[in-house]
Amino acid sequence: MISVSNVTMRYGAKVLFEDVSVAFIPGRRYGLTGPNGSGKTTFMKILTGELDAQKGNVVRPRKLGVLRQDQFAFDAYRVIDTVIMGNKPLWAALEERDRIYEKPELSDADGMRLGELEGVIGDEDGYTAESDAAVLLDGLDIPESLHERRMGEMQGGQKMRVLLAQALFGKPQALLLDEPTNYLDLDSVHWLQDFLQNYDGTLIAISHDRHFLNSVTTHTADIDYETIITYTGGYDEMVMAKTQIRSTLESQSAQREKKIAQLNDFIARFSAGTRSSQVTSRRKEVERLQTNDLARSNIARPYIRFDQTRPSGKHALEFKHITKIYGDHKVIDGFSANLLRGEHICLMGRNGAGKTTLLKSLLANYPGLADKDFELDSGSVFWGHEAQIGYFPQDVGATIEHGLTVAEWLHRWKPDAHVEDIRGILGQMLFSGEEGDKQTKALSGGEQARLAFCKLILTKPNILIFDEPTNHLDLEAINALNIALQRYEGTVLLVTHDHDLIDEVATRLWVFHEDGIEDFQGPYAEWKGKHN
Repeated sequence: MISVSNVTMRYGAKVLFEDVSVAFIPGRRYGLTGPNGSGKTTFMKILTGELDAQKGNVVRPRKLGVLRQDQFAFDAYRVIDTVIMGNKPLWAALEERDRIYEKPELSDADGMRLGELEGVIGDEDGYTAESDAAVLLDGLDIPESLHERRMGEMQGGQKMRVLLAQALFGKPQALLLDEPTNYLDLDSVHWLQDFLQNYDGTLIAISHDRHFLNSVTTHTADIDYETIITYTGGYDEMVMAKTQIRSTLESQSAQREKKIAQLNDFIARFSAGTRSSQVTSRRKEVERLQTNDLARSNIARPYIRFDQTRPSGKHALEFKHITKIYGDHKVIDGFSANLLRGEHICLMGRNGAGKTTLLKSLLANYPGLADKDFELDSGSVFWGHEAQIGYFPQDVGATIEHGLTVAEWLHRWKPDAHVEDIRGILGQMLFSGEEGDKQTKALSGGEQARLAFCKLILTKPNILIFDEPTNHLDLEAINALNIALQRYEGTVLLVTHDHDLIDEVATRLWVFHEDGIEDFQGPYAEWKGKHN
């Protein structure tokens, strides 16, 4: 069990949580939720011991599995060894045993110590450690051919999957996972869900993947109102319960305010008269009622609505025999398709399968959006009549020029727009008041994504192309994007590993397999039924 007693954390005047006491019980799987900036990662670091709380105590089990975000800490080690390091007692025993065996001569004390170490290694399943680690790596799409490589040779997404395997290794009594689905494709996410559903220790996970939380968690610890409240059930059940509780509190608050107004009216009418004792009594009653101010929620919900200045032609896009080769690897091999206006197409497949490459291929000749370092090997692309494209690339921060305020950057995309319109769109995306004067270079990943959405809202394209738009968004923003894309009447091309987005937005799928791209004319539920 992990227990927290009277923990407080604040930064200046900003209170994240105060005098929090909560217990995380074995056998339960907790989602740790709250909007960006609410203190989720800070609280997780307090649980792991990486950060000390300003006040309070934390009790944690001996064996703790932690998903570490430092991608470079293990660059000198083999992939398989990095995973085994997740079991600290085992790794320490293996290292000490190797050091003893490296000695030119062994003493009697060394022999006795080796016996003790072999006992530790046996108790920690050290004799099957490499095969156990390999099973985890295979499940997370790290093939056996990479297990002997150094971590420094791995790509960023591969490193994160190795670090996830490290956290899961060694049968930890508790697992603390901060954004475990980042950099995972849909197959790997489903494998992780199955693994965690069978985990019998204490799980605490931060995730912005609603489907993952609903599938895995049995309870939700929500950071809000400067405290942490635990709800039974997954994310959707928490939202419903929280909404009902909030409605009750607001109703009680309204009744209290009405009562205070009545009491103040009595005090004003009779304070100078003969009913002084009754006035004094009512003043005390007002003081008592006013001490119960309704705590303010830190949840902020953006409002996203994508419109079109004018629709495109009936045939939004047609391309034939698209081919792209990197070295000896043919990533896209003669793919052809025709898109009708209003279709919503999701691109699905393993990381590295070619989804981003296909988007770049389609934009290779489009003015202002073509990647100058990208060249199509063969094929032809025809955008339809009046096609106007809004593009959200993976590295959206690289598209936002520095040296400007948020409002100035947005205004550049439509110079004839009224300042009120610019401020209104920024307000929809939570850049209200002085936030609109924030420098673009100071934006977080989530703020960069929301500003890019502002541009798409302002310019009103009739074709939207998104490459992993949810990477830096919190759950509220992802839900808003989901609803906006469902309602959008234009054409959509979307690369995402978010299960709910694929399930609820897509009317057609391009599924990337090793032997080519499957063009499935239907939603995800139909495709899944066909392939199960």
